[in-house]
Amino acid sequence: MKERLKKLFSNVWTVPNVLTMIRLILVPVFVIVFRAGHLKGALAIFCAASLTDLLDGYLARKLNQITDFGKLFDPLADKLMVLTALFCQALAGVLPWAAVLIVLGKELIMVAGSAFLLGRGVVVYANYYGKTATVFFMASLVLSFFHAELATWGVQLDVILLWVSVALALLALGVYAAGAWKQIRKKD
Repeated sequence: MKERLKKLFSNVWTVPNVLTMIRLILVPVFVIVFRAGHLKGALAIFCAASLTDLLDGYLARKLNQITDFGKLFDPLADKLMVLTALFCQALAGVLPWAAVLIVLGKELIMVAGSAFLLGRGVVVYANYYGKTATVFFMASLVLSFFHAELATWGVQLDVILLWVSVALALLALGVYAAGAWKQIRKKD
């Protein structure tokens, strides 16, 4: 265990990992600003966090700075920011709780599944559907800050994109599970 932790926290101070850490720090800042009623400030924080998400992955590959820390904490930071923004917007009555609870359930399944697979030495990487779902989630969340304006047009584009995101996320979960099952069968 000590060796695993040592390996996880070696090479932490890379540019991509620092961007991931900044995104983790932005999660509680987002909540504070959102709850204080500064919605445009919260939107700016969410957009900044989303940009660090795009940038850290690109830089990790470009600079050949892919680390175990980044592999673990980058998706964690993404999930925390998206779930936090979803919860805040649902609490504000902007987004439907049903979609938020489905996403939360999917993420819990992913965490449990990842822990199970890790114990069996199986690694299943992110897929196209999951990455596409993330883009749709981010677009939906950005638009959710303009929910009232969109409603005056008679279209709840933020909510429509949210449901598209949920569908893509569930599809990604299915593809992920199928890939995991295939790898488990190969090992046995």
